[in-house]
Amino acid sequence: MQYINLFEKKVSKLCYGTLSLSDLQNSDSIENKVNLLNYAYKKGINFLDTAELYDNYNILKEFIKDKDRETLTIATKSYAYDKKTAEFSVNKALKEMNVDYLDVFMLHEQDNGNNFLGHFQAVERFMKYKEQGIIKHFGISTHRVEAVNDSIKFKEIEFVFPLLNMKGIGIADGSINDMLEAVKKAKENNKFILAMKVYGGGHLINDAEKAFKFVRDLEFVDSIAVGMSTEEEVEANISYLENNELNHYIKNKIRNQKRTLVIEEWCVGCGKCAKRCKQNALTIINDKCQVDMKKCVLCSYCAGECTDFYIKIV
Repeated sequence: MQYINLFEKKVSKLCYGTLSLSDLQNSDSIENKVNLLNYAYKKGINFLDTAELYDNYNILKEFIKDKDRETLTIATKSYAYDKKTAEFSVNKALKEMNVDYLDVFMLHEQDNGNNFLGHFQAVERFMKYKEQGIIKHFGISTHRVEAVNDSIKFKEIEFVFPLLNMKGIGIADGSINDMLEAVKKAKENNKFILAMKVYGGGHLINDAEKAFKFVRDLEFVDSIAVGMSTEEEVEANISYLENNELNHYIKNKIRNQKRTLVIEEWCVGCGKCAKRCKQNALTIINDKCQVDMKKCVLCSYCAGECTDFYIKIV
């Protein structure tokens, strides 16, 4: 396993994106999900990304409980916008994962600098937590070039988590070249860069090795977050990182693990999911939600808006 320094802490270049272990995407048992995290940990993956939205802190709590906390790097994020919501988010993460501190805390899905300033009461509270050592580092996640560019303006932002893949799938306001230039500038300004959606929400899975290596070989990317839901996916991503050849069994398993967004026929067409989708992949037609899979990046955030649980990743 390759390791890099996250502000003087040794972390794996491959980060486990735990959205894939959330009930938004995975209906497996907690025991099996924890076993998969343990499998990845034994392979050297000690960097994990989660979020308040994923509602999977209970899984991470079970995983963490028998580990040396200092060997783990845990990043999480929320939509906190003021002091009260910031305190709620941090306390929820600490309590539900049963940890004393968070390595990285981010504002989730930031659009630009104005969006960030609109959340500045929360940012100020996060800075207090940072002074106390409860949060070690602070940053943003985003699907937008503008937010990456604007991150340079704010000394509070140390950590940038952008959507980045070889075809630019899911980038909300520009091309892959625009995003590459923005990320490069952010790195030049000493931001830690964690790339997400390297497979474009599954659209690039048929060319997975090339897609992974495209991001891996960018000198300004520090770490790569990938959602993994099977041991074969863990093995494949480690192989891509280490430039090892996949065996035929794993290669065939990965090739056949295509996923899609399913909307149940009982959908009532309320439209909340479509309003939530930043990819504009959902529309309401004849009082039913329809998905354009060419736009969908399988982020599952729409599923969290469906109070009747009619949206699933399968």
